[in-house]
Amino acid sequence: MTSETGPSPGDATLRRRIQPWEFEVFFDPRELRREACLLYEIKWGSSSKIWRNSGQNTSKHVEVNFIEKFTSERPFCPTISCSIVWFLSWSPCWECSKAIRAFLSQRPNVTLVIYVARLFHHMDQQNRQGLRDLINSGVTIQIMTASEYDYCWRNFVNYSPGEEAHWPRYPPSWTMMYALELRCIILSLPPCLKISRRCQHRLTFFSLNFRNCHHQMILPHTLFAMGMIQPSVTWR
Repeated sequence: MTSETGPSPGDATLRRRIQPWEFEVFFDPRELRREACLLYEIKWGSSSKIWRNSGQNTSKHVEVNFIEKFTSERPFCPTISCSIVWFLSWSPCWECSKAIRAFLSQRPNVTLVIYVARLFHHMDQQNRQGLRDLINSGVTIQIMTASEYDYCWRNFVNYSPGEEAHWPRYPPSWTMMYALELRCIILSLPPCLKISRRCQHRLTFFSLNFRNCHHQMILPHTLFAMGMIQPSVTWR
């Protein structure tokens, strides 16, 4: 059912919500915006209360800003479990992946799930290894789908009255391409997703380039599903 009033004026998270245009420009999987945005929620123990907030890059990456804020604002209590969910416009770089693992190694009661809209410099081997190291340390990393976009819109965005269900519907092809590339990263396969830019025409090209190893290591039904995507997609 669509809300006619937008977020409730009494909503404790209202002042921490971002504007619709911010959500659209940061989390559009087709855009290669340099800045990163983090939407996050924290749940302590068995409490039903969820703390939500957002952050952006400063002189440091947004992941490091979160870790510093988290560790400075609340004393560590090893007897209380803590569940953290991140919605990131870019996946962590290798340095942030290292910082996240260090943060989690000191807090075994903390679990982290990360949803990302795009993969940051995904052809860089250090970034690829950083994501694998995070996953191997117990962090869940997934590409954002329509379900996560809907969830973020309803819980993190200060949408206008009557627009509760008006979250941006991005073509699923980009989500599927990033999901396939993340699968390649997890399996230690070479990149299959290539992103190139022609600045003079302001065009960004997304294309899939499979090798024999991709066909050998990725399940046939996964590749069959990806066959619905055209070999090359252009976005202006």
